[in-house]
Amino acid sequence: QVQLVESGGGLVQAGGSLRLSCAASGRTFSSYTMAWFRQAPGKERELVAAMRWSTAVSNYADSVKGRFTISRDSAKNTVYLQMNSLKPEDTAVYSCAAGRDTSIYSSTWSAYDYWGQGTQVTVSS
Repeated sequence: QVQLVESGGGLVQAGGSLRLSCAASGRTFSSYTMAWFRQAPGKERELVAAMRWSTAVSNYADSVKGRFTISRDSAKNTVYLQMNSLKPEDTAVYSCAAGRDTSIYSSTWSAYDYWGQGTQVTVSS
């Protein structure tokens, strides 16, 4: 059974940093695209970052380029999202997703095969 479990969310002041983790289990993800989405209250879910596990080629939303970094640790089967220079507008529930045949440029949640439950990130001003 495939599971994606996020952790690392919390409350941080503007300008601070957080690192989110997505522990993946249940299969080998070397042929998958791994992604982080976020959804703020009253807003649509949006793609934050995506990465092809095998090559580490990645794609970022314009709003986070230069501030966020997606990475993976194959030994731990874990994907990370390092978030620096956080802004109040980054406040959202962040969720991990995995898609076998999904392009790293796909911003459609339904294009992914597996999803985590999400972790709350709150950035205070």
